[in-house]
Amino acid sequence: MDFDLFLALALFAFVSSITPGPNNLMLMTSGANFGFRRTIPHMLGVGLGFVLMILLLGAGLVRLFDAFPVAYDLLKAVSVAYLLFLAYKIATAAPVDKTADVGSPMTFLQAAAFQWVNPKAWAMALTAISAYTPSQSFGSVLLVGAVFGAINLPSVGSWTLLGQQLARILTNRTRLVAFNWTMAALLVASLYPVIWS
Repeated sequence: MDFDLFLALALFAFVSSITPGPNNLMLMTSGANFGFRRTIPHMLGVGLGFVLMILLLGAGLVRLFDAFPVAYDLLKAVSVAYLLFLAYKIATAAPVDKTADVGSPMTFLQAAAFQWVNPKAWAMALTAISAYTPSQSFGSVLLVGAVFGAINLPSVGSWTLLGQQLARILTNRTRLVAFNWTMAALLVASLYPVIWS
């Protein structure tokens, strides 16, 4: 991969990782409700789960979807249903006592598995594989995965930190409930391009 293509890949990885989407909205909500430290497994699950997704798609899984186009429609339906379920869970979440171990953020494995039903993750991974690994060689797929891994983790961490900072103003139940409902509405709104594409 030449240097210009590498810079374009890094810019794509940054912009797609830092902009709002299901992962970042859920991490901000988790940061506000559970704090940064308790959200670390969720952040690592997002970052490493997405890298695994890129590697598996680059290793040939993308050909399966090309061979069976109906799989895209099935994935879309499952993704929308699961994100609506998550939006409901966020909207109806009870305030959490951050000093107690009640309530829990998404685990590492849950966050890693979520990448497979996250429409934005699919769009990012498919674009990365098709645009930045034209030969789909093992080395180029590894490089794309490494670039996303290096850029994605600090990006998702910034959303969690933002949520943790927002917790300072979410000190009463009314504000926290309003925040959770707003995050749930934004999560549903993030489905607009998926449903009408």
